[in-house]
Amino acid sequence: MRKIYIGKYNTVIIDSMPTKDQITEVLKTCYDPEIPVNIVDLGLIYNIDINKNKVGIKMTLTAPGCPMSGMIMDEIKSKVSQIKGVKDVEVEMLWDPPWTPEKMSQEAKLQLGIV
Repeated sequence: MRKIYIGKYNTVIIDSMPTKDQITEVLKTCYDPEIPVNIVDLGLIYNIDINKNKVGIKMTLTAPGCPMSGMIMDEIKSKVSQIKGVKDVEVEMLWDPPWTPEKMSQEAKLQLGIV
């Protein structure tokens, strides 16, 4: 079993080829710097595709003009590439369908005081 330490309080345990759950857990350590909710709970991740050792992630942002898009994509690539068995990470930015607050998890809505 191999542990990857991401950030001060986050540990992801990886022991075989990557799974969607493992990748999702790593993505939950990535945040939009302007919103204090992880990108998974914000509803920014549309799809995770695993093909052997290649991971493809389709995602969006809360606004097309987000100045942090490059930084967020780089963070995703960096963290997901640390998972055992991952050799290549491709992040594709999609604008259709556009992000709306309805895509957020219930936990994110509660955290932001939307419900």
